Amino acid sequence: MLGEHRYALRSRWTGNRGTGTSGYRDYDRSVTISIDGKPDLAASSDRPFRGDGAKWNPEDLLLAALSECHLLSYLHACVQAGVVVVSYDDDATGLMTEDGRGGGAFTEVTLHPRVVVASASMIEPAEAAHAQAHEWCFIANSVNFPVRHDAVVTALGD
Repeated sequence: MLGEHRYALRSRWTGNRGTGTSGYRDYDRSVTISIDGKPDLAASSDRPFRGDGAKWNPEDLLLAALSECHLLSYLHACVQAGVVVVSYDDDATGLMTEDGRGGGAFTEVTLHPRVVVASASMIEPAEAAHAQAHEWCFIANSVNFPVRHDAVVTALGD
């Protein structure tokens, strides 16, 4: 399945309080992200950047993309290795560092998958499948910081 895959969405700023961006504190950071055929996503900047902490922010979305991409790549790697995954949960963490000039960057992300497989004989290949998943993850291959994995694999009934 070689080829290009294009993606499109619409980001619409919805935070004009009536005076636009007349001052730093005069506007809301609310954004609606839309993709045809999918529910809208209410987003904002993160709370430290005058955003609404109840809404998704770009940092949340980047971490979510890395976590989900690894999960989906991992499930595929397990199928190919003959591993039956019955449960997968990830408590992903990321570190973003401000540069003091108004910008910054993520410096690392660590995925913490907890995987349950159908039998104890599948634990070793299930652990190895994380490396293959990392190689296949389009999102991890697109970022310029390390994406680490601190995985725990157990067998059903353990």
